[in-house]
Amino acid sequence: MAQKVYVKVNADFSPEGEVRPRSIIWRDGSVFEITAVMMQIRAASTKVGGCGLRYTVRVEGQERYLFRDEDRWFVEGK
Repeated sequence: MAQKVYVKVNADFSPEGEVRPRSIIWRDGSVFEITAVMMQIRAASTKVGGCGLRYTVRVEGQERYLFRDEDRWFVEGK
């Protein structure tokens, strides 16, 4: 069953208030570089619940969803 996995995120913040995630830091300290941000929309996670900004990102050659729910970041984990 899928669950929310809260993660640390390194991000850039523009003067206009735009947020661009750069890397995801997993619970064990592993760092995963985000090589591309393809899309950013307001959406809910259909697997684990929660709502906020959903970033479609490329990590290690694969597309993943990264969610920003208020001031917390999460991914859909197993």
